[in-house]
Amino acid sequence: MNGKIYVVGMGPGGQDHITPKAMAAMQGSDVIAGYKTYIDLVKPFLADKEFASSGMKKEVARCEEVLELAKTGKTVSLISSGDAGIYGMAGIMIEIVDAQNSDIEVEVIPGISASIASASLLGAPLMNDFATISLSDLLTPWEVIIKRLHAAGSGDFVVSLYNPRSKTRVKHLDTAIDILLEYQKPETPVGIVKHAMRELQETQITTLGNLKNCDIDMFTTVIIGNSQTNVVNNKMVTTRGYHI
Repeated sequence: MNGKIYVVGMGPGGQDHITPKAMAAMQGSDVIAGYKTYIDLVKPFLADKEFASSGMKKEVARCEEVLELAKTGKTVSLISSGDAGIYGMAGIMIEIVDAQNSDIEVEVIPGISASIASASLLGAPLMNDFATISLSDLLTPWEVIIKRLHAAGSGDFVVSLYNPRSKTRVKHLDTAIDILLEYQKPETPVGIVKHAMRELQETQITTLGNLKNCDIDMFTTVIIGNSQTNVVNNKMVTTRGYHI
């Protein structure tokens, strides 16, 4: 008897920001699988479950393990922070089930993404069209990322940057800033959010011209405004065109 796989977006990780459907899927699962850090976030309120954790860069093996568990008849929740379909585990899980010609059902359950969580803390910077770009070139060639940054800049999109800087990628963010400065003014508002909606949360509003001087790491989401973004009462707001 086949089981089922839920690919669950758990949002920032706190119980307050997990959707009722995501919580119900995890509570109804036999096994919760995921990256160890995410497992640690949900263990306090799912203590009676079986857990299967793994480290970073083990995504393929993790999905293969989840599929094998489901083949034994178990219902498994594979969890991702934020939304599982945005730089998460949804795509690779679906691909692996297909590659093995399995008839196991995969259901993707959405969660609050880092962009959405960060934007709410900053004000309303995503009120008009925006682009989400990851600066990690682990799976996407850097040349492609550069092309996308130019496209977002020339299109006057608000840009939400994921994975802006790591210990080994110290210059990627500086390059992204230089590219976007070709299209936006140095005084363009920028929001910086670390650990959105988690215990170590920090928020800051600065400018594109000052962004290189800010403390940014892999736990940071950077939202860069466009020509219609302003700071209103210490909040970032991208105007949509309403007549006030």
